Amino acid sequence: MRVVEGDITALAVAAVVNAANEGLLPGGGVCGAIHAAAGPGLARECAAIGRCPAGEARITGGHDLPARHVIHAVGPVWRGGDKGEPELLDGAYRNSMTLAAVNGLESIAFPAISTGIFGYPPDLAAATAIEAASAALAADDGVQEVIFCCFDGATAEIYRRLLGAP
Repeated sequence: MRVVEGDITALAVAAVVNAANEGLLPGGGVCGAIHAAAGPGLARECAAIGRCPAGEARITGGHDLPARHVIHAVGPVWRGGDKGEPELLDGAYRNSMTLAAVNGLESIAFPAISTGIFGYPPDLAAATAIEAASAALAADDGVQEVIFCCFDGATAEIYRRLLGAP
C-alpha cells in the first residue's frame, strides 16, 4: 500500500475507484473528474447498470482513462457515525477489492471515499480504508498494489501517518 498526492484520473493502474453516488451519475468532486476524463462512454455504461446502493460497488471499463477499469464504490453520507456509516464505508472498500480480485486486476487506486460532500471525517475514513485494503491484501487474492490517491496534502498526510510511511 502506498499514498500518492495528485489526480486519480492520471494513474495508469488496472482500476481506479470512483467515489460514486447511488445513481452512478456524473457528479462533483472525484466522481465528476473521473466521468469528465473517461468521456461519455462511461456515463452510458453506468446508465446501463442502473443504481448501486451505499456499501456496494460496480465495475465498468475505463474508457478514455489510462486505467483499464473504473470501480464505482458508493460510500455513506456521514450522519454522526451511528447510522451504519462505518459498516457501509467498509463495505464500499471491501467490495471494491473483491471486484478487483474477481476480475484479475492487480492494481487499484482509491480516492478518499465519502470524505468530500458526503462529510465523512477524513481520519476515520482513512482508517477504514487501510483496514479493509489490508484485509483484502492479506487474503492474497490477486491484487498486488493498493494506492491511496489523495487530492490534497492534508488527506495524504493522514494516510501516511496511519500507514507509518514518510
